Amino acid sequence: MNVLRWTAAPTGGTLSAMNQELLDAVATYARAHANRDGLALTPIPGLRMMCLDQPGDKLESTYRPLVCLVLQGEKHLLAGRQEKLCAEGQAIIVSADLPVTGQVVTASRERPYIALAIELDMALLSELADQLRETRPSPPDPAATLLVQDVDAAILDCARRLMHLVAHPEAVAILHPGLVRELHFWLLNGAHGRQLRASMAPEAHPVRLNRAVAMLRLSYHQKLRVEELAQAASMSLSAFHKHFKDYTSLTPVQYQKRLRLIEARRLMLYEGATANKAAFEVGYESSSQFTREYARLFGAPPRRDARRPATVAAPEFVAEATL
Repeated sequence: MNVLRWTAAPTGGTLSAMNQELLDAVATYARAHANRDGLALTPIPGLRMMCLDQPGDKLESTYRPLVCLVLQGEKHLLAGRQEKLCAEGQAIIVSADLPVTGQVVTASRERPYIALAIELDMALLSELADQLRETRPSPPDPAATLLVQDVDAAILDCARRLMHLVAHPEAVAILHPGLVRELHFWLLNGAHGRQLRASMAPEAHPVRLNRAVAMLRLSYHQKLRVEELAQAASMSLSAFHKHFKDYTSLTPVQYQKRLRLIEARRLMLYEGATANKAAFEVGYESSSQFTREYARLFGAPPRRDARRPATVAAPEFVAEATL
């Protein structure tokens, strides 16, 4: 991985220079800190990166809300009926906790796939959206939760300055909150700003469904009571089922299963857990059921991943591990 040039068409000298500076910084850090999957965590809250020198397999993840800048290469994403190809110079905005099938499709040793992701603070996004919201906002499309746009100078500059903090830990406590706030502001004023602002309205379905998703994440290993989730979303049971599937592409039961299986895989790959221990930890009572469902999602039985040597850098539970 020696050739790290930014070759997308420049949109101006300043923007091109920021592209190059960020690409070089991410590539250098990732080469030094990435785990075997190409993922590099950083000491900056919510900031991580990916560097892969060959196309990857399809991988199942549950993305938290984030914005991911693809600096080099291409990635294909599938979330329910939403399908996107994100190329270098573009950004992926994930505005919900989504089950996503992702695959890096363009990468090589000469031009590796390089991406930088920043987690979104939905409470902050809602606060800013409230200040920016139109008098009569257009209703959000609840299914539009995987968004792709060209990276503009404002977002790129925020990412560049956040990356700069990696080398200046003494500045994080003072500068990080302001930079994150600025990034959220520019996203709300960007190409998909109207959709993001409308989806943050207190009465909007995404806001209400996020309360149910938060409950699911906290208690994914426990027996599911859909009635409690519907109550948290302030919806009838039938309305909740419909809107939840529109929002996440899964039923609540399927969503919980996805959370369990992805966490079980993390426990085996990153903490050296056995298949039986991982199944028990995430709430499965039947090892045979766990094996069947794990193989259906990941294409191989859990013992394959349980036998792999544990790696060092473990991503946070069900966070995006394949940017």
